[in-house]
Amino acid sequence: MRYIITIDQRTSSSKALLFDDKLNLIDHKIIPHKVNHPKEDWVEADAEEIYANTVTAIKQLELPQDNDATFSISLVNQRETVVVWDKNTGKPVYPAVMWQCRRGAAFCQELIDKGYEATIKERTGLIPDTYFSGSGVKWILDNIQSVRERAERGDILMGTIDTWLIWKLTGGKEHVTDYSNASRTLLFNINTLEWDPDILRVFTIPASMMPETKPSDSVFGETDVEGLLPKPVQIAGVLGNSHGALVGQLCFEPGEGKTTYGTGSSVMFNIGESPVAAPNGMVCSVGFSLFDHNYYVLEGHVHSSGAVLDWITDNLRLVDSSDDTQTLAQSVPNNGGVYFVPAFNGLGSPWWVPDAKAMITGLTMQATRAHVVRAALESIAYQVADVVELAMRDLTTPLRELCIDGESAKNDFLMQFQADILGFPVKRLGLEEASGLGSAILNCCACGIYTSVQEIKELRKISEICLPEMKPDERIKNRQGWLQAVHAVMLSAKR
Repeated sequence: MRYIITIDQRTSSSKALLFDDKLNLIDHKIIPHKVNHPKEDWVEADAEEIYANTVTAIKQLELPQDNDATFSISLVNQRETVVVWDKNTGKPVYPAVMWQCRRGAAFCQELIDKGYEATIKERTGLIPDTYFSGSGVKWILDNIQSVRERAERGDILMGTIDTWLIWKLTGGKEHVTDYSNASRTLLFNINTLEWDPDILRVFTIPASMMPETKPSDSVFGETDVEGLLPKPVQIAGVLGNSHGALVGQLCFEPGEGKTTYGTGSSVMFNIGESPVAAPNGMVCSVGFSLFDHNYYVLEGHVHSSGAVLDWITDNLRLVDSSDDTQTLAQSVPNNGGVYFVPAFNGLGSPWWVPDAKAMITGLTMQATRAHVVRAALESIAYQVADVVELAMRDLTTPLRELCIDGESAKNDFLMQFQADILGFPVKRLGLEEASGLGSAILNCCACGIYTSVQEIKELRKISEICLPEMKPDERIKNRQGWLQAVHAVMLSAKR
């Protein structure tokens, strides 16, 4: 029997999954790590803790003891968080700079002011923003003593979380990433599939720091997971988490799309084998690689989705857990005119207002905690709908349904409201771990288990389809109320 150990490294936790050769999920373990906020708008984590927790999560899996069992490892990860480390000591020179961190905002604005925005967007598919990795690397080089000098000597390496974990798992033998993660750094040319030398010079990042890049369905190295396995096994099938969910949802055709409800939300659409100029408010990235073909995606980023549920649970204590939000939201017939714009890390797609702050509007003496909780859930669906509406203007193949996954996808109220506010069906597949499944699928492709897309499509699970029930005039009214709240947030950010 062949088994795949999948590392799913997330914003605030490390998860290990165990799939069998039919890609059934057998076991999973998750270990949280601490996310630190040393200053306002700064977000970072201990890269060594992330690695240690990853190894521990794998060790806690109940691995089959059959002598005939064989293993391989796949990896899916939060994409934009970046680590910088000394290749001689193996020690990070600074904590991992997380994707929510805003410390590089001044440099990103400087790029825009100097007229680099169009070139960066044309070559990388992205916009100059701290959401992506490049400004975090530059900040470390500019602000941590002696790091730039050591980098210019060739002693310093950088990488997104996949690169860091592979480097550690292989004992420093492999400094590598895949195209999907590379395309989230602001430093990778998605047209040539290489690190862009001109952009590296603008960021003043030495090329010697950059990892080798490969298609996501490649073999990336070997590891025995610090002696856990009796012999080294292949690390194969590596890609960013949102891209993994696109593969896991089997969105292999142009026009097929999905949204992953995580801490934030990724709304992603397959656009085929050629990059396009993304509409304002969206970005274009390498989606995934499959059988010598590279597929591109249009994507919109919602900065706060599951995060808003954590906030009303942990900070406001309106509910005991996010599981309680559905019942409370359904206890009132509507939101009572209350709208929640969760711009805790600024507004993402399609607005991109980095200085925006969260706001609750429409509160009256009749408003209750149920209305606020309902507004929080609705805000997730509204933000996704904003991105979908923008994308549908540019997609050559119309989007007729949206696949959903992630923790909040289990919430039936959110699923129904998402369908209602979009005005077309939402599909929830019969699987728990779409991102992890995606990297496991690519692992099987890299190892020769699957040789065609048709073989993979036969893995499709039974799906649950939710049809819209909201009347068109009610949908329009709700959307107008939401857009008014968003514009209030944007106006406040300009003051």
